[in-house]
Amino acid sequence: MLKTNMSVIGWVQEVALLTKPDRIIWCDGSSAEMNALLDQLVQTGTITKLDEKLRPNSYLARTNPTDVARVESRTFICSANEADAGPTNNWSDPGEMKTKLKRLFDGSMRGRTMYVVPFSMGPIDSKLARYGVEITDSPYVVVSMHRMTRVSSAVLDKITAGANWVPALHSVGAPLVTTSEKQLQDTSWPCNDEKYIAHFPDTSEIWSFGSGYGGNALLGKKCMALRIGSVLANKEGWLAEHMLLIALTSPLGKKYHILAAFPSACGKTNMAMMNPTLAGWKVETLGDDIAWIAPDSSGKLRAINPEAGFFGVAPGTSVKTNAHALHTIAANTIFTNVALTDEGDVWWEGMTKTKPEHLINWLGHDWTPDSNEDAAHPNARFTVDATECPVLSNDWDHPEGVAVDAIIFGGRRTTNVPLVAESRSWAHGVLYGAMLSSEQTAAAEGTVGSLRRDPFAMLPFCGYNMADYWQHWLDVGASLKASSLPKIFQVNWFKKDSAGEFLWPGFGDNIRVLDWVVNRLEDKVQAADSPIGWLPELYDLQTKGLEITESAMQELVAVDPNRWLTEVSLTEDFFETFGTKLPAQLSQELAEVKSRLEHNRAV
Repeated sequence: MLKTNMSVIGWVQEVALLTKPDRIIWCDGSSAEMNALLDQLVQTGTITKLDEKLRPNSYLARTNPTDVARVESRTFICSANEADAGPTNNWSDPGEMKTKLKRLFDGSMRGRTMYVVPFSMGPIDSKLARYGVEITDSPYVVVSMHRMTRVSSAVLDKITAGANWVPALHSVGAPLVTTSEKQLQDTSWPCNDEKYIAHFPDTSEIWSFGSGYGGNALLGKKCMALRIGSVLANKEGWLAEHMLLIALTSPLGKKYHILAAFPSACGKTNMAMMNPTLAGWKVETLGDDIAWIAPDSSGKLRAINPEAGFFGVAPGTSVKTNAHALHTIAANTIFTNVALTDEGDVWWEGMTKTKPEHLINWLGHDWTPDSNEDAAHPNARFTVDATECPVLSNDWDHPEGVAVDAIIFGGRRTTNVPLVAESRSWAHGVLYGAMLSSEQTAAAEGTVGSLRRDPFAMLPFCGYNMADYWQHWLDVGASLKASSLPKIFQVNWFKKDSAGEFLWPGFGDNIRVLDWVVNRLEDKVQAADSPIGWLPELYDLQTKGLEITESAMQELVAVDPNRWLTEVSLTEDFFETFGTKLPAQLSQELAEVKSRLEHNRAV
């Protein structure tokens, strides 16, 4: 098989000459391979095996404290034309970046093993699937790719048969032997202070150097599925999105499929694995982070989850917030940067009401409730196969995907944005996505709590000019019958009152909002007109059983014209950064919102 796969072999040989590994291993995705790598990682001290009775077949990894999250400041789009990257991306000339990276990769794998990891994003035989091959010198990355993608030698068969593929090169940047052949001491978490995550959209390549963690190193995830994926989607007429995907079954037994875009650490996994509080409703998970969407032969948008696992944020996950997630990670899980209990289990902030009396925290230090340090890093993660989820939909890996009924946008906003609103049209819904903003979380570098624009929750992940991306969304909508398009909504679970308390209970009670969404899909309820879209009538939101006042409900759906005019003004400033590339239709949609707000204020 490998002898016929000359495109991959030639690339592997070229990389080996550059990086100079001790040996090369071609991965096949087998359980035996996974178990051998886990044993190796335990021996080197990169991971610790947890108590087999408390957390079967599960492990804890601690990273270097400098390697704990996506490094957006070191993430580059290396398009031939700078304008193609746009103002929201870090751009670098592809030739200059390749020259710089080749110097860094030269000898970067000395003393290490090079792993060749063929993987599929999406079910291998799906028309929506795309294939990649990651080269890495990190066994931690290999076992994580096992969980997050479909690693299989069958991918090489697809490439041999003519399928396009994405070469994805990764190194932790910590050789064990110097050029003078002086042996260097290894660490349990090798990485490099100098980090680059570079994408070459014109040639569909990924080069990642220096980091061993998360989306910086698991190159099938944000790098291929979103940054390179969005470029491929733009060329080929589909959508690669930072969205969860759920199946929602009503008390009448009718099933709906809903996509939702939330910035990282803003509740995607919680919604994807929601435990509804309204009787008769059922939520099943198809994906919690990424969705690929394409029109079928009838013009209906269908979606798949291209991933095969969950890479979820651990802190804040509890029985109250996400009981299904806790069941998912009860076994067969790799935890990273959480705390270790004295009994050999894991713990993180928010997991239980009562804090343990003693832990070893994510830095490896003794910890008690009086400690000044966190027990778990705020961006601590769990990596687990999707099949471990107790509410996984039977259709989660259906090669044709599922038909999409609704799309939801939502950020973490303490003011302004109402609990739920419905767009007036597809183009108006694109404006919802383009205006999306959220308070900064620990999932990426930056000041936690500050407000940042995050259009479509894709700001760190769009592989080309965001204005062209918006135009692509508009074009997709225009190419399909309006009657076949999903309805678009925006939500905000995080609005607060004047005392700083959340107005909405959230979590499983978010089903009450989805109940209204479904009723709008079925035209069972009317909606109140507002300058920013259609809002629910309070009597159409099921609040029975909630301890929530009518005034709080009114505040949840309130649209203050003056505050929203300020929001529009800030959006105008943001849009100006895209210059002449900004779609005229989007400008018109924003102008119409402004006009309605001004009229509403005057009245």
